[in-house]
Amino acid sequence: MDWISLILLVLLALGVVGNNATVSIAVAVLLLMRLLSLDRFFPLLEQHGLQLGIIILTIGIMTPLASGKINPSSILEIFMNWQSILAVGVGIFVAYLAGKGTILMSQNPLIVTGLLIGTIAGVTFFHGVAVGPLIAAGILAFILQFFPK
Repeated sequence: MDWISLILLVLLALGVVGNNATVSIAVAVLLLMRLLSLDRFFPLLEQHGLQLGIIILTIGIMTPLASGKINPSSILEIFMNWQSILAVGVGIFVAYLAGKGTILMSQNPLIVTGLLIGTIAGVTFFHGVAVGPLIAAGILAFILQFFPK
């Protein structure tokens, strides 16, 4: 019995039941790679997948600037509003934490397994999204709820 494929099928089912396309697509791609004997590419994905994902995410975040939806004057306005200044601070803090987390993950594979299970559970059952900048925005939203608008 192929236990890995069975686990992937369970994760795919969780993604579908949890109505989370991100988990469903990711697991389906990995399952398909296993079924098509493309698992020789897994080390490449393990080594560069996170960096590639961060690059794509960063492109998505910077696109409004590149497309002109964010103009230079609005960038200066960031430093005129306490909420925007707090957003910059939270972004710096989360980036710092992510750097520390990356080091920890590289040194302790068991942590990666726990993070994987926690992320899949959070994405599947709590409609979360497994990306850093959105977590930063979530932290900011949490902080801002304590201040009057």
